[in-house]
Amino acid sequence: MLNLRKSKHLAKRVDQDMDGFPQAQGPSTNHWFNSKSSKKIPLTAVTSVIDGLKRLYIEKLKPLEVTYKFNDFVSPLLTNSDFDAKPMVMLLGQYSTGKTTFIKHLLKTSYPGAHIGPEPTTDRFVVVMSGPDERTIPGNTLAVQADMPFSGLTTFGTSFLSKFECSQMPHPLLEHITFVDTPGVLSGEKQRTQRSYEFTGVTSWFAAKCDLILLLFDPHKLDISDEFKRVIGSLRGHDDKIRVVLNKADQIDTQQLMRVYGALMWSLGKVLNTPEVSRVYIGSFNDKPVKESAVGPIGKELFEKEQDDLLSDLKDIPKKACDRRINEFVKRARAAKIHAYIIGHLKNQMPTMMGKAKAQQKLIDNLEGEFAKVQREHHLPAGDFPYVEHFREALGGYSIDRFEKVKPKMIQAVDDMLGYDIPELLKNFRNPYE
Repeated sequence: MLNLRKSKHLAKRVDQDMDGFPQAQGPSTNHWFNSKSSKKIPLTAVTSVIDGLKRLYIEKLKPLEVTYKFNDFVSPLLTNSDFDAKPMVMLLGQYSTGKTTFIKHLLKTSYPGAHIGPEPTTDRFVVVMSGPDERTIPGNTLAVQADMPFSGLTTFGTSFLSKFECSQMPHPLLEHITFVDTPGVLSGEKQRTQRSYEFTGVTSWFAAKCDLILLLFDPHKLDISDEFKRVIGSLRGHDDKIRVVLNKADQIDTQQLMRVYGALMWSLGKVLNTPEVSRVYIGSFNDKPVKESAVGPIGKELFEKEQDDLLSDLKDIPKKACDRRINEFVKRARAAKIHAYIIGHLKNQMPTMMGKAKAQQKLIDNLEGEFAKVQREHHLPAGDFPYVEHFREALGGYSIDRFEKVKPKMIQAVDDMLGYDIPELLKNFRNPYE
């Protein structure tokens, strides 16, 4: 009887309106993340799908991640704000492809700190989000704010945080979507010498958090540099979020557009390495009307239809935010499970007494073979395994002998969560937008 009263009291304190967008959090959900207690939170305390995912993460997935150092190899541990953050849209592309102008076009106004020009003007990662007034917040301040989902960016150091900022302004669209404006991807040596942080690592981090990734191309800059190829490669595993936009298409005539479109598809085919053709939205996303003199009436009608398609895709983001969170959560759970199997397997290969350093080096050198063994032993899909090079680099900083062996109970808890708890959660709580 006492437990029932407690659970009812907890349910009252959790925000009743949580639907995947940030709400003022009651002390109960914060307590789940801060408490060292291992008490189970009853299902009666859950008031929404997002609330339920928080509970499942704390009870079943986080212990597995902590035990096998998942946060050092793959992704930082999740916090309360990661679950409650608004859907994010990231814009990627070479300099002067219209990323900042695209955001300005959607907002119908410029955001604080925006610079637009033919030269590389955006030199930092800018998060454009809703706020009570117009202001910019520096990256170091942003990374330590508990109500912001950017604490994981501290791993990239002060050199990155000095090139990261948040631009806040009151706007109806920003109440539902947050935009991430990125620096233009430069070419080769220029990129490596001028940036003091790992650009592809940052884009990969944001890709995991974002709901949509827009790759913008300019008809006059179709060549995909080595650096841009690496950036696109860092989006691996998030292919369903990627949309390709051929921007400023009204600057060329119909014949040139046909050739440019074919050249872009050919370039993308070599970079994305997929047999399917990517959907490319063609348009001119700025405040000026389409130049009918260049593209003709048919071209103008095509651009307007393409722009409407892309805008409807953007409008659907808040509706799909809840489904996207579940999708990302399930992906993360599978990745954490595979990571635990890999670490447990490597631990088992270590000798008990002598020659540990030599054995570790041998395992690191033959990591591809060890991955294949884990895959065969546990019947896991090869596509879910991490990048060998990235894993090898992270593993170099650890002593494999000090890792934990595979704990079947922890793996079983994650399997139960994927097989029973999440379907039960979806059955009890419908999408608030339906």
